[in-house]
Amino acid sequence: MITRENRVLRRPGRRFLLLPAPGGALEPYELKGPYAWPRAEGLPTSRVAYAAAHVVADPLAEPAPASLDWDTTLAYRRHLWSCGLRVADAMDTAQRGAGLDWDTTRELVRRSAAEAKAFGDPYDLLACGAGTDHAPEADSPAAIADAYEEQVAVVEQTGARVILMASRQLAAAARGPEDYHEVYGRLLRQTSRPVILHWLGEMFDPRLAGYWGSGDADEATSSFLDLVKAHAPAIDGVKVSLLDPGRETRLREALPEGVRLYTGDDLDYPSLIKDGSDALLGVFDAIAPAASAALAALDRGETGDYDDILNRTLPLARKIFEPPTYHYKTGLVFLAWLAGHQDAFVMVGGAQSARSVLHLTDVFRLADQAGLLPDPDLAVRRMRSFLTTAGVL
Repeated sequence: MITRENRVLRRPGRRFLLLPAPGGALEPYELKGPYAWPRAEGLPTSRVAYAAAHVVADPLAEPAPASLDWDTTLAYRRHLWSCGLRVADAMDTAQRGAGLDWDTTRELVRRSAAEAKAFGDPYDLLACGAGTDHAPEADSPAAIADAYEEQVAVVEQTGARVILMASRQLAAAARGPEDYHEVYGRLLRQTSRPVILHWLGEMFDPRLAGYWGSGDADEATSSFLDLVKAHAPAIDGVKVSLLDPGRETRLREALPEGVRLYTGDDLDYPSLIKDGSDALLGVFDAIAPAASAALAALDRGETGDYDDILNRTLPLARKIFEPPTYHYKTGLVFLAWLAGHQDAFVMVGGAQSARSVLHLTDVFRLADQAGLLPDPDLAVRRMRSFLTTAGVL
């Protein structure tokens, strides 16, 4: 219980506030302040690195259909590019399958590709998810492939790279590995340029359990590898979000030459990237300046600096992506608000309520300790207003 004595503790400075702790007590906390991250000078050379970007909801809109604050959503993508990161858009981080409908997604892809042109070639700088979420009635391999083709065409027309996202419809309808090979084989035979395949584990979306035709991880991996080997020239890389570093490493070693493995492991990314994986990570949305600095150190061969930078971010990442993992988007948006990248802590479908006050308090504290709150005074004001709204202060 929060007591009157806890409420009236003195606050000695602007960067000081009281934070709730388990059991109802309030504990004093003073921000350490941001780290002076160096600005990126172009894209990393030793690794290809995408930040999966979140979307900014319009705070005055009805919860459905999805309505975005377009200016702020696109400004955030410019922020990520300015940090020397590529952008992965219209994926689960952007709330695909969690409130972002296809009409809004299509507009997001078009607008993001137009913004990317100011920085370079959209195919190099932007990869966008193509799936089947606009066709919930699709219940056969042929119908599911038709649905994929519609979204692939939208992405390709913008000049962005295609990410073939995992399909809930295919997971529900497939009778075995052969149905996955039929659908993906048809798509890979006709895409105009190499694409990224996405294997999203069930911890991110329970409706994708048994993807690639088996609930056994070894059998699923074998099926996936057979598909990749059969269509390697059409595949730029595979994005693997299984939170299993050993399996990811073995898969990377088994891939055909020229096919990248983009780690989607938001819990073990420092070691996996260092050991040879490229990156397509939701956590990079939150730690972009640090990720950029670490990759620049890796380019220079300064692996000690690389380790120091990214290991500093790991406690924050593991808090944001703790179970239930699929609620990680709430932490990303909360941090973007605290950091001043957006003016409201609201999300598509009201997902800002998916995490507890104590969880978000830990996110705040760990972000500060990682040096990722660029304006501490603003962060304190916003955190204090959040806690006041929650009835804590």
